[in-house]
Parts: sequence; C-alpha cells; structure tokens
Amino acid sequence: MEKYLVGGCVRDELLGRDSKDRDWVVVGATPEEMLAAGFKSVGKDFPVFLHPETKEEYALARTERKTAPGYTGFSFHTDISVTLEDDLARRDLTINAIAKDEQGNFIDPYHGQQDLDDRILRHVSPAFAEDPVRILRIARFAARYAELGFRIADETISLMKNMVASGEVDALVAERVWQETVRALAEPAPEVYFEVLRECGALARIFPEIDNLFGIPQPEEYHPEIDTGVHTMMVLQQAVRLSDDTRVRFAALTHDLGKALTPKQELPQHIGHEEAGVPLVKALCERLRVPRDYRDLAIHVAQYHLYYHRAKELKAGTILKLIKNLDAFRRPERFDLFLLACEADSRGRPGYEDRVTIKPQLLKNAYQAAAEVSVQPIIERGFEGEAIATELQQQRIKAIKHSLAQQPDL
Repeated sequence: MEKYLVGGCVRDELLGRDSKDRDWVVVGATPEEMLAAGFKSVGKDFPVFLHPETKEEYALARTERKTAPGYTGFSFHTDISVTLEDDLARRDLTINAIAKDEQGNFIDPYHGQQDLDDRILRHVSPAFAEDPVRILRIARFAARYAELGFRIADETISLMKNMVASGEVDALVAERVWQETVRALAEPAPEVYFEVLRECGALARIFPEIDNLFGIPQPEEYHPEIDTGVHTMMVLQQAVRLSDDTRVRFAALTHDLGKALTPKQELPQHIGHEEAGVPLVKALCERLRVPRDYRDLAIHVAQYHLYYHRAKELKAGTILKLIKNLDAFRRPERFDLFLLACEADSRGRPGYEDRVTIKPQLLKNAYQAAAEVSVQPIIERGFEGEAIATELQQQRIKAIKHSLAQQPDL
C-alpha cells in the first residue's frame, strides 16, 4: 500500500500558498485492506475512505471511461493494478496532476511543475473534453490565479471551444453551474471567470443574459468604457474591492441585464432598463436554481440602482419608499448589501474607481433616522387602526428630511 498527497494541496504547496484540504490517493490496496486498517468507507461512486484519526480523504487509485454525455457519464475502475500515473492522467490540469510521496518527493509525470513556473493552465490529456464541468473549473482557476499572471494554454482554449461547438457544454446541470460560479465569485478576479467563458463560447450557452451585454453601447459622458459588457466586468471588479460577500458580487454582475433589451433606435440611452432587467434576473436565477438570498438582492439592485445614483435628488418620501421596498426595516443587512452593489456600479467606470461620494452615507443616515422612529409613542397619543401606519409614515418622512438637511453638500 503506497499513499500519496495529490491535487490542490500539492499545487498550493509548490505555489507557497496555504491549503485547507489534504487529499490522498492509495496505490496497491483493496477496499477490504483499507477497512481492515481502520479507514471508514464514504465513497458512493468509487472507493473513498476517511482516515481514522485525521479524517482526511484517501481514494483508491482509479481510471475512468466516458459512457454518456455530461459530467456524470463516467464509469470508474479501481484495483491494485492501477498505477499512480494512471490515476494522475485522468485529472484536469497538469498543475493538479502532481503527487507527493510520504518521503516528500514529488511525482510529476505530466510536467505540472514546469507549468506552475511558466504560469500556464494546461489540460493533462484529450480526456479533458469528456467532462464539461472542466470548462467551469479552468475558468475558476484562471480567476483565482490571474493575480499571479496565469493564463490558459492556447491548445486548451481550442479544446474548450470544440467542447462548446460539439454541444458537450449543454449537458451541464444547473447545480454544478451554480456551484462553480459561486466559488468563482469568491475568487480574487471573478471577472476573469466570465471572460474565459466568453472566449471559449460557453458564456452564450450558460449565461446568455450576460453575454448579450457585450457590444451594447452606453452614453460616453457617463460611461467612458462605452460597452455594457465591459462595464459589467468593471463593476464586478469594484464589488471585489468593496466586499467579500458573493451576494454583492452576483448582484453587481446582473444589475444591468435590461440594457441588452434596449431597442437599437434608442441606443446609447437605456430608459427603463431597470424594470426591463428584472425578468431577466429572475429567469437566470430560476434556470440556475440560484439561492433566494442571492436572487432577491440581485432583483433589488437591478430594479433600484438608479435610486442610489440619484440619492441627492430624491425626496424624503421617495427614499422611504426605497427603504420599504427593500424591506430594510426587517432586513437591515440587505440594505447594506444593496448599497455596496450600487457603489460598485458607481465605481465601475474608467476614472471612477476610487471616487468617493456621499451617497452611501446619505442613504445609511436616512435609513437610520427612519428606523429610530418608534410606533409606540404614536399609539400612546391615541392613534388607531390605519391612522397608526399613516402617522408612522409621516414621522419617518420627517426624520429623513431632518437627516438630509444635516448632510454636507458634496
């Protein structure tokens, strides 16, 4: 029985990065021998075991064969004749196909260390094309390591394009798409994930609502970048700077979907794109089974982001309407996330990346003033029924007016 560290932990060690998970592959052992050694079986599709003390995963070396379309269409083979090189050959990228033995020696039959040095993301073998999830994974790795200067090998991009053209990418299921996408949104450069998908043609198949934004012009006066797709990627970059919360980043990504529906004769203006975008956000979220908290924030940002941009012009009653529409009195966190996504939109333009405005604080102060208005004194003054709600509304508007009056003129 020979045991080797494999995958991400080896890759990250060579990159000088910490790794949370340590995965092992075992060569020359049977399931019975693993159980006899005290390991606990947890694998469903193939033999995977938990170490009795460390609880780290140990998988028997295996090979795989494509049997049907999609990422589930594989059969696996494990026995004591499967070598370490056989197991590493089925992995996606050369940088993920490096092993380390118990003496600390690296086994690298597919030259992953050289690709790490050269900052290249390269597929191990043509078998890469058998699993469409690998398109998403390599795009996610590109988003993770963009800051280190990694790029995808030309031959790998060509293979990905062929996978899209052959329809293999159409076999992706919603759960896996969202799983990889939300992980990509947590990476340092999530915009790279979408740029890679666009380069290989997968964006149009998986995220057509986003792909349709590229080539759509905006007024140069407000958007020096002009292209709405470029703007969207810049907004996502700013969302990364402002927040680690992937809900904010997703809302930043989807805030302008309605601009793709603007009639050509009205371009580059986009009157009413906020409301037009809401059905598109809903459709995308339903198709990919996006969790409700992501969906709700994205809808609110798409629908109301112009309220944020015009905050200094809004009347107190309109600000209160915004607060209530966001259900901010019951969900104050959502209001904060809304402001962050809108601020990312404001900064997602050339020359605006570091521009500070009073809008976030103005709206925060208005919300706080309204939230501090208590209904109890109103009841104690004798108001009843609908009159209570009417008076509470008036008191909150009055509090917001007072708050606005205290704001400096910036």
